[in-house]
Amino acid sequence: RDDDDDARARVDAGVMRVRWTIAEGQGRGEDAVVPVYSFDGEARGSVELPGRIFDQPLRVDVAHRVVRWQRAKARKGLHKTKSRGEVAGSTRKVRPQKGSGRARVGNLKAPQMRGGGTAHGPVVRSHAHALPKKVRRMGLKVALSAKAAEGKLIVVDSFAGMEPKTRAMKATLERLTGDLGLAAGGEFHSTLIIDGEFEEMAESVVDAEDQFGPSELVRMSARNLPHVEVLPQIGANVYSILRRRTLIVTKSGLEQLIARLDAPIKR
Repeated sequence: RDDDDDARARVDAGVMRVRWTIAEGQGRGEDAVVPVYSFDGEARGSVELPGRIFDQPLRVDVAHRVVRWQRAKARKGLHKTKSRGEVAGSTRKVRPQKGSGRARVGNLKAPQMRGGGTAHGPVVRSHAHALPKKVRRMGLKVALSAKAAEGKLIVVDSFAGMEPKTRAMKATLERLTGDLGLAAGGEFHSTLIIDGEFEEMAESVVDAEDQFGPSELVRMSARNLPHVEVLPQIGANVYSILRRRTLIVTKSGLEQLIARLDAPIKR
């Protein structure tokens, strides 16, 4: 156990305060105060994470239901085989019913025939199924609470001023998440970045680097990193949160996310 503790202490965790075990008091809905950092890793004050969202019981069953619902809804459902009525060919009877001494046979498009149709094969359909909105919202709270409980949630003031380059984003992730944010293989960082609402850029200023808004800058900087995903807060979802090692939320994105989860559910 001492060797494990020493090995964990040597791991670079960036600015994260990683917890190797879940606290006993987790899930009581207690508010927590976490530091806010700049994209350079410097402390910029603190922010409060409401316990009604970021300290909920870690219901694995709820998260599983929501992920299944998301993945089923994302399936295209374009699988298709031809039935005996769709296979090209004649419908004539191959040979007379009686007199040959052989088995009776109809047309050659029957499922048991070579080149015939498929019986009960897949058809084009939607795999989506219903899931109550309360369960969807609960699943999002569970996913956020899991990242907060592990200490892998980082609040960033803003990405304004960062160079819109892949190497700049990679250096930022190294400062913020360290080695614990690396995906399997230890080469690329696995991070989900949740920002505020993405602003629309005018066509006349798209090519001017100094005209990039913070959200557009983050998207451009991270689009060549294979395991980094950038979403507006309205697109924050359980599957994207759980499949990434770390979660980075901007201050504006956090405020909008809290307001979204506190809003009454539309019936």
